[in-house]
Formats: sequence, C-alpha cells, structure tokens
Amino acid sequence: MSFYHFALVGIGGFFGSMARFAISRKYNSKEKSLPTGTIIVNLSGAFLLGLLTGAHLDQKYLLFAGTGFMGAFTTFSTLKLETIQLHIGQKKKAFFLYIGITYFFGILLACLGYLTGKNL
Repeated sequence: MSFYHFALVGIGGFFGSMARFAISRKYNSKEKSLPTGTIIVNLSGAFLLGLLTGAHLDQKYLLFAGTGFMGAFTTFSTLKLETIQLHIGQKKKAFFLYIGITYFFGILLACLGYLTGKNL
C-alpha cells in the first residue's frame, strides 16, 4: 500500500464520519426509545457497501468509498454502546427491536446491495 491508498481511505473516512455525525445528530434524541440515526446510518451503509462490493469497482474506489467512507459512516461500536444502554435502562422491547432491526435488515440490505451492484 502506498501513501495514495492511505490518503484515499483517510479522505473517505473524513467524509463518512461527517455524514454519520450529521445524520445521528438530526435523528437521535433522548425522547426516542430507539436510536433512529444509528439505525439509518448502519442500514444504509450495509446496502451501500454491498452495492460497492457487488459492482466490483476498481481498488481505489473501494478504498475511498468502501473502506474509507463506509468504514467511518457505519458504526459497530455505537451500535453496541446503545444496545447496552437500552439493556441497562431496562428497555427490553426497544433492546430486542433494535437488535432485530439492525441485524436482520442489515444482512438483508447488504445482500440486496450486493445483488444490485452485481447487476449494474
């Protein structure tokens, strides 16, 4: 890997983290039982990463958009933290709903994205 490859990942990561911050800030709130912003980010990211992977793009585009942007845009650690917070707050319904939505639809959307990308 060259400096160019690291720069692609870094620049993509910058834009991905800014997009995640904006969406999470807009849609997550203390009043809602589910962290809607994180759900939106992770599900759309699952679809888009599937799409990019299925499209078999050149390595530089995958580094920028896949590893960089999507790596910073989606957030596994925040998902885990929010899941634990729901559990600690004894919000069992929201806890199971959050896990179910995220994993079931995340896998489904990643598959749909891959198939869509493969057919482009």
